[in-house]
Amino acid sequence: MTLVSDPSAPRIAVVGATGAVGGTLVELFEERELPYRELYLVASARSAGREVCVAGRYYTVRDLETFDFGSVDLAFFSAGTAVSERWVPVATAAGALVVDNTRAFRADPATPLVVPQVNASELDRRPDSGVVANPNCSTIPLVRLLDAVGRRWGLRRVVVSTYQAASGLGHSGIEELQEASGLALQDPDAEPLSKRFSPSLAFNVLPQIDEVLESGFTREEEKLLHESRRILGLPGLDVTATCVRVPVVNGHSESVWVECADEVGRGELVALLGALPEVTVYDGPLTRPPVPAGLEDPDRVHVGRIRVSPNDPRGFWLWLVADNLRVGAALNAVQIAEELLARGTL
Repeated sequence: MTLVSDPSAPRIAVVGATGAVGGTLVELFEERELPYRELYLVASARSAGREVCVAGRYYTVRDLETFDFGSVDLAFFSAGTAVSERWVPVATAAGALVVDNTRAFRADPATPLVVPQVNASELDRRPDSGVVANPNCSTIPLVRLLDAVGRRWGLRRVVVSTYQAASGLGHSGIEELQEASGLALQDPDAEPLSKRFSPSLAFNVLPQIDEVLESGFTREEEKLLHESRRILGLPGLDVTATCVRVPVVNGHSESVWVECADEVGRGELVALLGALPEVTVYDGPLTRPPVPAGLEDPDRVHVGRIRVSPNDPRGFWLWLVADNLRVGAALNAVQIAEELLARGTL
């Protein structure tokens, strides 16, 4: 159990505790034995009063509108950008350190944007804003690979196509995909269900995620660009992306082209990626590449189809798959908390 009596253990709140990422956070607290001396589950008034079991104990979900953030040391926010923009300043003013899982503070210079396997040193001191930002779900697994590649061969250009699951929109996204798929199978002539996804995601792919900006790129694609540059400490890195929603329940995939400053040896590249923490490489002529359905370990980044260009060995392709609710969101947030505790930053 992670509930402890140690007075140095943090008092923790999870805002958005009944959502897909919030629920995964709570699961990970137990799995990874994150210590806390008090735990508060917080959500909107609609979910307040529900009972949630954590490590054998039942907790009543608190109403965000009336919750006292002065009673916690560390608050995880996973309830959407609008909620974070309104309530994170309230939490930090009350003295809580916030790990935020939205885009609300990712561009704030006073807020570190952290993937612990890449830039954990950002957590050596308490941020001026009182917030640590959790990056986008597609950015996190990508930069974990790019950091090692860049240190060895240098990075010149990265081209990414993402294939993002319905769970990127939480429980409601999953439910709509399942319901819309069932409806389409039952009656192909029925009006497609398209509330969260427009047009319908059932048996379809949507080559646009989030709003389209004046540049023609979407906000999701811009997030991947700017976040990768910031986390890697490479403000001039050429990154471009196309983000696509696919009819997969959970697990984001990415096809990635990387151009390096020096020639890349394939054998060394495979060994380098395979030696990274919490990364599994699928290699060999009889080895199938990873796919979102049935990942053996949802807490690892899965990499396959590693191909160095025969025309220019400075460039290579790879395919990666990661559980977006865990690796791409909740797990990274918990690992941030673990680093904060280990470094005495809380």
